[in-house]
Amino acid sequence: MTTIQTTDKADPIKADPREAILKAAADRILHYGYNKTTMSEIAADCGMSAGNIYRFYPSKIDIAEAMTREFGKSSRALYDDIIRDAARSATRKMNDFFIARLERTFKVFAEHPKLMELAEIMERERPEYLAEEHAQERMQIEHILEEGRISGDFALPADLTITADLVQCAMMKFRIPQLWTTEQLDALRPELEGVLSLIFTGLSARR
Repeated sequence: MTTIQTTDKADPIKADPREAILKAAADRILHYGYNKTTMSEIAADCGMSAGNIYRFYPSKIDIAEAMTREFGKSSRALYDDIIRDAARSATRKMNDFFIARLERTFKVFAEHPKLMELAEIMERERPEYLAEEHAQERMQIEHILEEGRISGDFALPADLTITADLVQCAMMKFRIPQLWTTEQLDALRPELEGVLSLIFTGLSARR
């Protein structure tokens, strides 16, 4: 997963060589795939020697992780905008959070199918990073749950972390849906909303 920002090979290297490397790597990986991209090719694309690129990224998987972190950072910023919107109820925030996540990841992987290979490699070679990403997302879910508990929308136990973890597990299919299904976005949206409806029934405050 990446920011999906590409660079024109004719452009001069920018002041930050790390940014130039990541953009050159994105061009290569999105077109040829992770396994068919070499460090030497990335270095050549951004006008560096093969040896020089290792000063910034010791290995290709380190570049892949940096790309994934950029995607995660931009995704969290989008979801934080939803969470901070005072005009939305906690229920609406939860719904919009997961709809935005589904649409963002589905469209990125649909437009760039070579990213599936990258996602599978990251899962295998950098599980600690994926655990970190899941933990950060779980904190966002927990924030929505806490707001719902305060507003009275949700009746929740004291340990919100466990509830957030269960909600996250229930919604895992919709994180990168192409890993699990061949269904298209139009079919996945109502399915996601159906699962959320069950979750909201379980979370609803009893009156």
